[in-house]
Amino acid sequence: MREQSNVIERNRITPGLLLGSLGVLAFSFSLPATRLAVAGLDPWFVAFGRAVVAGVLAVAYLRFTGAPRPSRSQFSRLAVVAFGVVVGFPLFTSLALVTQTASHGAVAVALLPAATAVFAVLRAGERPSRTFWFASGGGLVAVLAFFVVTGGAGGGFEPADLLLLAAIVACALGYAEGGALARELGGARTICWALVVALPVTIAVTAVVFTVGDFPDVGTSSLFGFGYVSAVSMFLGFFAWYAGLARGGVARIGQLQLAQPVLTLLWSALFLNENPGLPAVGAAVIVLICVALTQRAR
Repeated sequence: MREQSNVIERNRITPGLLLGSLGVLAFSFSLPATRLAVAGLDPWFVAFGRAVVAGVLAVAYLRFTGAPRPSRSQFSRLAVVAFGVVVGFPLFTSLALVTQTASHGAVAVALLPAATAVFAVLRAGERPSRTFWFASGGGLVAVLAFFVVTGGAGGGFEPADLLLLAAIVACALGYAEGGALARELGGARTICWALVVALPVTIAVTAVVFTVGDFPDVGTSSLFGFGYVSAVSMFLGFFAWYAGLARGGVARIGQLQLAQPVLTLLWSALFLNENPGLPAVGAAVIVLICVALTQRAR
């Protein structure tokens, strides 16, 4: 009987792992893309303009699929999702990356899985085991140690780090609430409706910033970065991510993001000429072991 229960659990979790991994891959380029975008575009425009573009895509998707309208209680929860991942995380990271590197921003991403697990308990009603918390903490320590050794943490706490910490709290809240809500609406509809809920705010702010904002050097790389965070980071990536959280559990699948900082450093080296150093390989191995342990823990 217990073996049958384990088989059922694996059949439920495996699709979540695959979808969650696709989401992590998509999100891993978000910070480098944001860094490219804010080099030539006003950070407020990047933060809210991306949500407008994604919101337009969301409206088209919802109409094309004939998605039913959420209930009143679901709309209130969608407002929480919108605050966390549509407004909070993009705004705080855009402002922080004006002065900080994408590699530095990856330090904050290392804290995201642990924060997501906490909100999974508070908002999604999940109860991870002690083994889970031990493996999650081990992965977090490995990633933070990696940044200290390589100098990825920038050599000390800076004012922009407050923005990055705020981004992590907002994002973790949006992940946990969205992952739980995706069990009812589905991953694609959850992010789409959250984008629609935020449209009145995002359109208004974008219009004001476009009129009075600072656009120093809008080049091809800035447009590419803006296009990526609009279409992938804010839209398509969440299709897979929220579906993965709903199927595999917010806390469990959220730990896949322990691998995201290493991927972010890879993209930063390739696209931004930021050099994280050789210890990335060792850190990646430790992180993957910890991720595997979190997936085996009940």
